[in-house]
Amino acid sequence: MNPYEKCPVYENENYLLRLVEITDAPDLLKVYSDKKAVPLFNSDNCNGDDFYYTSLERMHRAIEFWLWSYEGKYFVRFSIIDKKIGHAIGTIELFNRKAKDYFNNCGLLRLDIRSDYERAEHIFEILSLILHPAFKLFDCEMIATKIPPFADERKTAAKQIGFSRSEEKLSGGGNKIIYTDYYVLFK
Repeated sequence: MNPYEKCPVYENENYLLRLVEITDAPDLLKVYSDKKAVPLFNSDNCNGDDFYYTSLERMHRAIEFWLWSYEGKYFVRFSIIDKKIGHAIGTIELFNRKAKDYFNNCGLLRLDIRSDYERAEHIFEILSLILHPAFKLFDCEMIATKIPPFADERKTAAKQIGFSRSEEKLSGGGNKIIYTDYYVLFK
């Protein structure tokens, strides 16, 4: 299955993961304007974007860019819907990273969620929906995600899933910046 031809949908009793939509903007603004959540987002190699958005207009522009990137087959940005409340509470970005470093041909995963969902049990449940199919979907043997040193809940969930901390550095490509704090999961 090619995720860029037909974006898959994943769900369990509590959460639904599907391609982001413009109509998610009001819900996602609550995520991207959450000052407690933003420091946990992975903005490595994102051209200086810190993902802190304070207006609906800026949130719309971000979603339009994500959809444009999806159409260009750069990455898939899934909205995370809490089925009990019927609202988006975050996003997951996934793509197969091509690079000249350790993280070549790696499924790179970015998780952005509201701070009230930044609990190991929520993170574990959300990631468990997509990790297994992601290996096949993005044709990779390894998935990597950034977890800042202070993100204890993420570390707990990642370790429960089977991620381990990597000492390898991610190269920023043309900008020559080196990024750290990545955790990896092998197929």
